[in-house]
Amino acid sequence: MRLDKYLCDALGATRREATKIIKSGEVSVDDVVQKSGAFKVQEGACVEWQGRELAKPGPRYLMLFKPQGFVCSHEDGFNQTAFTLLDEVNSKDLHFAGRLDVDTTGLVLITDDGQWSHRITSPKHKCEKTYRVWLVDPIEAHYVEQFAQGIELRNERELTKPAKLEIVDAKEHEVLLTIHEGKYHQVKRMFAALGNKVEHLHRERIGDIILDESLEPGEYRALTEQEIDSIWK
Repeated sequence: MRLDKYLCDALGATRREATKIIKSGEVSVDDVVQKSGAFKVQEGACVEWQGRELAKPGPRYLMLFKPQGFVCSHEDGFNQTAFTLLDEVNSKDLHFAGRLDVDTTGLVLITDDGQWSHRITSPKHKCEKTYRVWLVDPIEAHYVEQFAQGIELRNERELTKPAKLEIVDAKEHEVLLTIHEGKYHQVKRMFAALGNKVEHLHRERIGDIILDESLEPGEYRALTEQEIDSIWK
């Protein structure tokens, strides 16, 4: 691919803007400054602009470990947006494939591929999400069965879809919950319907994609090809 075309795609720049950037000497390919837009970028080459590596043109797929206090939106009048944690060009083109509440931590997926994110968020595709939940009150014996049967939520006409509840530590009121719906505040509302309250909520898995243990809160990485493809299964 021509270098100027690469910059147009990676930066969302016009051909004129890309040419100007290249001639300024701010662009390097494999650590060598290139000043010609006609330069051919080979597959696997590392293209950098102002010292920042530019992602290969095309859809982006990212995994973020969202900390508490950040919202999954581009703008918010009260809290920081999780997009401020990303060092990505044209971040305005990205969106969250399933949001988390401001006080919920864990795995969020970010992309600019609308069809891919639809596979995650659309109820008809039944994409599972697993949450680690810490409750305020003790876990009652009937919880597992009630989650499996469905729970009646306030202002909802139908029961929730069957969900899998696993008790991790009864003394610490810790459970794992797997659902494939995405109703507003669903996990918190499900436990509230049973007379309990969620103290902390952490998402560990979406489909076959598991939060990378090497990531610290606020860190992110690109998804692997295998992780990307798993959503289409």
